[in-house]
Amino acid sequence: MQLVDRIRLGLAVGTAKSISTLVRGLGLGAASVLPGEIARRLYPQLLSVLFQQVKLGAILIVGTNGKTTTSLLLRNILEDRGYRVAHNATGANLINGLIAALITNTNLFGQLEADYAILEVDENVLPLVLAECQPRFIVGLNLFRDQLDRYGEVDSISRRWQKAITPLPEETAVILNADDPTLCYLGQKLSQKVSFFGLSEPELYLDEIPHAVDSIYCPSCGHLLDYQGVYLSHLGDYSCPSCNFSKSQLAFDSKDWPQILIGVYNKYNTLAAGLVAKEIGIDTADIRETISNFRAAFGRAEELEVEGKHVRILLSKNPVGMNETIRAVDRVKQSANSSVTLLVLNDRIPDGTDVSWIWDVDTEKLVTPGGKLIVSGDRVYDMALRLEYSCENLDNVAEIIIKEDLREAISTALEHTKADETLHILPTYSAMLEVREILTGRKIL
Repeated sequence: MQLVDRIRLGLAVGTAKSISTLVRGLGLGAASVLPGEIARRLYPQLLSVLFQQVKLGAILIVGTNGKTTTSLLLRNILEDRGYRVAHNATGANLINGLIAALITNTNLFGQLEADYAILEVDENVLPLVLAECQPRFIVGLNLFRDQLDRYGEVDSISRRWQKAITPLPEETAVILNADDPTLCYLGQKLSQKVSFFGLSEPELYLDEIPHAVDSIYCPSCGHLLDYQGVYLSHLGDYSCPSCNFSKSQLAFDSKDWPQILIGVYNKYNTLAAGLVAKEIGIDTADIRETISNFRAAFGRAEELEVEGKHVRILLSKNPVGMNETIRAVDRVKQSANSSVTLLVLNDRIPDGTDVSWIWDVDTEKLVTPGGKLIVSGDRVYDMALRLEYSCENLDNVAEIIIKEDLREAISTALEHTKADETLHILPTYSAMLEVREILTGRKIL
């Protein structure tokens, strides 16, 4: 690197670190985006330069759901083995957020001090990142419809991923969810080393394919796939009766891995993190030990004690994610005391401005059997209307309580939650940040 470039690098990093200190010192947030944006303006090649300094390689975690939990679990596995890890722990997964996270692990001269960089990456941003950088691992968790106003359909995202991954070196390791037909087909077409994870537990099949499905047609020929069973949305065991496309062989049996947190979706997060760790060379027993001690990332089945009440926050930002959250909450209701649920629906930029997706959610399972549903958020009445329609022709439905003010909604939910019960909160992304700030008194972003 020439002297001029070193000076520009040092200036960009020094400025970013100063801004981070100022923002955090004033209590304005975690400084997870702004420092990266300013540093990138000062040195446009910064992301590429920082990537090249990661000693053992960067690991990109992409997909619609599960990025934060998978990234945090993998980070814990690596750090428990003594590796130094750079990680965008706040979930800021656009390019400026990636830069800010990497700068946190550099000295004032821009020298990165990390063995691995684990970066969750927005699915739309992945091609932009790969145009500048060559990671060691790319982990594809799933592709669901999410914020159609920004992303478009899953097939178009998959095509962009394939175009971006294809030029990478063959030694780049790609790890994909075989239960997702779109990702499985993508992996079968790549020349890089591809490994697949997925479930092999028919006892977890849903009774029927849910309404919120995205990819039940063969990505090769377009014929309707033949499903032996589905685990969630369009993720399951399948084959095409018209061509030779079928689910790829899994790297290991999912029954051999312990469950973390609640919900089938967290099984996938565990399998993805575990497979990367095995590919790195970490012993299975060590991986299991970390999994058994894992605690949830903020807002992702995170558990808190508030006013002597047990609270569980379950981020719910798209049809598939919310359906699985409802499924998990329903199981808790059947096995333990839990009669109060708080739903918070926002329509801000991080959430997606189109909230029509709530009509693809099976909220009928949420309104029964009884209990109380407190509703809040920017689009409180949209959610309340969806719930009211869900109550039609059903017996023993929940009481719906509308509270426009979020603080009042949280207070009401806590008041109705008994000492031996769990209050479940189902917020969209920006709502989750607000809920946590109210409950903990601290901002994340």
